Formats: sequence, structure tokens, C-alpha cells
Amino acid sequence: MTEADGGRLRSRMGRRAERPREGIVLLAAIVLLMWVVEAINSLDGNALNGDGIHARDIGRFWGILTAPFIHGSFQHLLDNTLPFAFLGVIIALHGAGRLLLVTGFIVVIGGLGTWVIGPAGASTIGASGVVFGYATYLLTRGFFDRSLWELGVGMVVGVIWGAALISSLVPHAGISWQAHLCGGIAGVIVAWRLSRVDQRRAASADHTAPAESPTLV
Repeated sequence: MTEADGGRLRSRMGRRAERPREGIVLLAAIVLLMWVVEAINSLDGNALNGDGIHARDIGRFWGILTAPFIHGSFQHLLDNTLPFAFLGVIIALHGAGRLLLVTGFIVVIGGLGTWVIGPAGASTIGASGVVFGYATYLLTRGFFDRSLWELGVGMVVGVIWGAALISSLVPHAGISWQAHLCGGIAGVIVAWRLSRVDQRRAASADHTAPAESPTLV
């Protein structure tokens, strides 16, 4: 191995070591934003509660992007923060880019589904749809990747959150099973798509990797 090769290897290893930290910093920033929004909402008499997803209301379509950051109370926020942070950390270990992509996809696709099938005349708020998306992403990623490590992670998620995931799909007053369902579907879709992308990148890297130089002894 030449000195240049060694430098490139050290650079790649250093970059890989940075990814988990960057992902966790981004996750912490998202959680902090949720708490800041709830503090503002509480001080303003929960005036932001109406800025969620309003099903099939074109004029309130933007609520798809704001809904996950708004909660009805600090207790509602706390109930979502714990699983959001727990599941989010696992995704964040792959870097800020991966966390941002997974979260954005779930917010948009899950929110769009909720906007289509949600109840009329209601403002759907809260990050539970994203939590469901995180859970199904982790549950299915190992299956798509055929990775024993990721399958193990999915099994842990299933054991801890499986019962809650299933029970939350049963209609309850004041709880949007539609957001849970659509967020969960979005999580499966993004797991599938990212698995395909990662497989193509790995195959491309294998084809373009330079042949090893002979070692003279």
C-alpha cells in the first residue's frame, strides 16, 4: 500500500467515524425543534394545533410539513419523543444524510397518505406517524438487505414496539390511525428504495475498484 493509498483509507475511516455523530446531532436538533414549537404553542394557548394535516383541503396542504412538529400538549410530545429518539438513534448511526432522507420521505409520503384518507374537519398533529415510519423502516430494512445485523435490529424493534404498533392501528377516539398506517407504509417504501440504491452503489464500487498492486517479496 502506498502512502497515498494509506491517506485515502484513513480519510474514509475518519469520515465513517464522523457519520454517527452527525446523525445524532441532527436527531437532537429535530427533537429540540419539536420542544421549542410546543413551548411556543403552549404559551400561545395551543393556537398552533390547527396547523396540522387537514384531509383533502387544498388550501391547508402545507400542513403535511408542519404536522409532525406540533403536539397537543407536553405529555403528547413526551409520549412521541421517547420512541422517536430511540428509533431515530438507530437510523442516525448511518449518518445525517440517511436520517434526513428517511425522515423527509416519511413526513411527505406518510403525510400525503393521511391527507388523502384522514377524517374531514380535523387537524392531525404529532410525530407518531414518523415514529411508525421509523419502526417499519427498521423492521423491514434487514429483510430487503438480507443483513443478519439489520434483521436482528428489526427483531428488537418488533419485540419492544410491535404490540404498540398493532394496537395503534385500531381506531380510537382522538388518535389518528390513518397517520400511523400511512407513516408505517412510508417506512416500508423508503426501506425498499434505499436498499435498492445501496445495492447498486455497492455493485458499482466493486466494478470500479482498482486492482490491487502486486506485493514483491
